[in-house]
Parts: sequence; C-alpha cells; structure tokens
Amino acid sequence: MQKKQNIFLRSLRELKSTRCLALTALLIAVNIALDLLGLTIRIPPNLRIGFGFLCNASIGMLFGPAVGMMGGVATDVLGYFAGNFTMGGYFPGYTLTAVVGGLLWGLWLYPRKVTVWRAVGAKTCINCLCNIGLNTLWLTITGGDAMRLLLAARVPKNLLLLPLEIALTYFGMKLVLKFYHMLPAREREAV
Repeated sequence: MQKKQNIFLRSLRELKSTRCLALTALLIAVNIALDLLGLTIRIPPNLRIGFGFLCNASIGMLFGPAVGMMGGVATDVLGYFAGNFTMGGYFPGYTLTAVVGGLLWGLWLYPRKVTVWRAVGAKTCINCLCNIGLNTLWLTITGGDAMRLLLAARVPKNLLLLPLEIALTYFGMKLVLKFYHMLPAREREAV
C-alpha cells in the first residue's frame, strides 16, 4: 500500500529542482514587472483587474503551497523595493497576505490539477480571505479609515470582479500547464 505524501513536504522537495527555482524566479519577476508597468484591464467606472495574481497562482499550482508562500514573500518584498516607495513605508501585513495567498493557491491547485471548481474555490478564498479580509484590516491599521467604510467599497468590487478573475485563473492555468508540459520529458521533473 502506497503511503500518501504530505503536500507541504512534497512542495518543499520541489525546491531541490533547478526548474522550480528558475520558473519561480521568472514568475516573480513577471509579476513585479506587470505591477510596475500597470498592465490591467480597466472596467468603468473605477474597477481594474491586474494580471499578477496569475503568476502567484502558477507558482502554487506548479510547485505547491510551501513554494507558493515563499514566492508570495519574495514578490511582496521585492515588489516594494522595486518601485513602491511612493506608497509609503513598508508594512509587513501585506507580506502576510501574500503568504496566505501563496498557501491558498498551492492548496487548491497543486499538484497541477486545474478544474473549474478548483479555480472557483481558489479565487473565491483569495478574494474573501486576502482581499476583503486581511487587506481591509491592513488598510484600516495603516490608513485609519473605519473598516465598515472600506468594506462597503471592497466587498462589491471583489464580488463583481470574481467571475472574470475565475475565468482568467482557469484558462490561464490551463495555458501554463500546456506550456509546462511542452518541455521535453527528460528536462521535466516527475512529481
């Protein structure tokens, strides 16, 4: 009888792979570049969807929750130092949000299983726990605004954007897997 391997240990073992380190670094760099360039879909009146979350989702899907959490830390900290000095001082709460996001992507999508329901579950958890929950808390702490005022704006925004973000997640992860599986078998590590 085969013993089921712990998903976190399996994800940590991915770090031994040069492919994991290289792809994770590339996806972190792409995420930061997308943020710095401001590439977004703008939906009137003032809604916008960034694409950086697809890089974080790809890391979690390909290499698991442990690598996803580490990628979240790296993306947040490097992104801050790469160009977000105009946003004020560094606040570690947003790094914690990035860690939770990496964890959720890895738990929902690893090991490389993308279904519509997994995309729905992952993006819904991210929007509820990270975007609405934690980020609203951090905005309350750092900005001094009342949480109920922030929630009044953030909840509808996240709910309105959720279907489009789910579709982007599902089709984006399918595309990432297609490219990942195009690599020659001798160069791909078996999971």
